[in-house]
Amino acid sequence: MQDPNENEITRGRPLGLGGWGWFAVTALVVLLAVAIWYCIHAWGEVAGNGISSTGWVFLVLGVVLTVLVGGGLMGLLFYSSREGKDF
Repeated sequence: MQDPNENEITRGRPLGLGGWGWFAVTALVVLLAVAIWYCIHAWGEVAGNGISSTGWVFLVLGVVLTVLVGGGLMGLLFYSSREGKDF
């Protein structure tokens, strides 16, 4: 009897990363390392400067709006999945 979790794409093929998958993982790790280095460097450059009260207001608004948009998109994703409308 055939395994119900297999389909015509994965049947007979080992599941795992191929050459391009490892290339993508390596590229993403390098990009993450560069981003962390840049954040540490930028943090040291602006250590003496403060943020005004207007800056804090807009920073908080930006975070709240970003979380709301992300939550709304995740809600739409779950809704479309439950309704069977995803591709």
